[in-house]
Amino acid sequence: MSLTNSFENSLLALIFNATAIANIADNAASSPATNLYVSLHTADPGETGSQTTSEAAYTSYARVAVARTTSGWSAPSGGATSPVANIDFPAGTGGSGTDTHFGIGLSSSGAGTLLMSGTVTPNIVTGNGVTPRLTTATSVTAD
Repeated sequence: MSLTNSFENSLLALIFNATAIANIADNAASSPATNLYVSLHTADPGETGSQTTSEAAYTSYARVAVARTTSGWSAPSGGATSPVANIDFPAGTGGSGTDTHFGIGLSSSGAGTLLMSGTVTPNIVTGNGVTPRLTTATSVTAD
C-alpha cells in the first residue's frame, strides 16, 4: 500500500506549510510549530535517529529555522516540496567534516524530533570559511 499523490501533497502541505487536511488533521494546537529546523549530518541519521544523530559539528555550526509557511517552503507538487530560498548555515570558523545528509526537525538545538532526512548531493565539505548551503533545488519527497 502507498499514499496517493494527492495525499502526499496534502501531508507535505500540513507539515511544511501548516495547511489543514479537511476532516483529518489541522494546525489548531494551542501552540503549533511556526518553524522547522534544518540540520546537516555526517551520516544518515536513519529512521530511529534524533536531530543530534551524526549531526555536523564544525565550529559555529547551528541549525537553521525555516518558516512553516509557503514563504519558507514551496507548495507541494508531485509529492515533493523545496525551500523557497537557499538555506545557508553559519560559516565555519574551525573544525572540518563532510556533510552527506540533511534533516528536518522540530527543535532549534538538542535531541529533538527528527521528521525527515535525506542525502546531500554533492556532499558538503565543511571547515574554516566555508558556508554550507542547501539550494532551492533541494527536494523533500514523500513517497
